[in-house]
Amino acid sequence: MSVTITPPRERECELCGREERWDDDADGWRIDGESGDVYCIHEWDINGTFTPLSE
Repeated sequence: MSVTITPPRERECELCGREERWDDDADGWRIDGESGDVYCIHEWDINGTFTPLSE
């Protein structure tokens, strides 16, 4: 049995509301909209309905 792990393509900080999307061209995260609090230690909401494992 083989399992594929799929990383998230977007994320949102639960503390300040900052939203980011993955940019394949830059190979990194980009701010999508407001930058949120620059002093926030971001806690990303990536575990809600997102399922990283697929068979």
